[in-house]
Amino acid sequence: MAKAAKKKKQEAVILITNDDGVSAPGIRNLVEAVKDLGKVVVVAPDKPQSGMGHAITIGHPLRLVKVNLFEGVEAWQCSGTPVDCVKLAVDKVLHRKPDICVSGINHGANHSINVIYSGTMSAAVEAAIESIPSVGFSLLDHSIEADFTAARKYARIIVEKMLSSKLDKHTVLNVNFPVATESMIKGIKICRQAYAKYEEDFIERNDPTGRMYYWLTGEFVNFDKGKDTDVWALTNNYVSVVPVQFDLTNYTQKAILEKTWKGV
Repeated sequence: MAKAAKKKKQEAVILITNDDGVSAPGIRNLVEAVKDLGKVVVVAPDKPQSGMGHAITIGHPLRLVKVNLFEGVEAWQCSGTPVDCVKLAVDKVLHRKPDICVSGINHGANHSINVIYSGTMSAAVEAAIESIPSVGFSLLDHSIEADFTAARKYARIIVEKMLSSKLDKHTVLNVNFPVATESMIKGIKICRQAYAKYEEDFIERNDPTGRMYYWLTGEFVNFDKGKDTDVWALTNNYVSVVPVQFDLTNYTQKAILEKTWKGV
């Protein structure tokens, strides 16, 4: 008797989200980059949600509306945050965990300390909390007319690599693309997160009624001169890849406190 044919490998399910909104150029470029790598489903905010971090909506209802924005791709817009999008996607749209969650491509950097504030990365982290390997993509260009050509190429390479690898279910990668043409990019570099942040200032102004308000501004300062950081890689035209985690425990400090606080 002929040996039974092997079952065809099940098509990967790829959840795509972002924080710039479902109609942003970045997410359109991301869909184009990976849509033939599996069954792509988009669930993204209906408006920009930059800087929302890991916020969730608990004080008012969430709306989920199907939209026809990407040819041949199921897409939904959500009235909530990027994290809400991931939660609703798994529970109400997909009814199961996707094989991978891909967030972005964000308009603007999410290297160094930005990962803490980023809605793009919080969506990816939420997926990892739900045992879905994930990646967040960001391009160091805020312009609505940013060129995503090189970012598309490398996003596809990274997603292909993730889909073909046996990843830990809590894997989450923070990927940033430099502002550079495809020929200028030197490759991909696995990095650590730089110690760099914004030296912030609040500009004081008065509105037309005379009431004071504040506008956050600041200058980005890199305190980390290491050549193994995401900031260094991007400055030198590499795609930076930083593995991050949602366990915020400082294990070095924990070991020190266990000794120095013994008997307290």
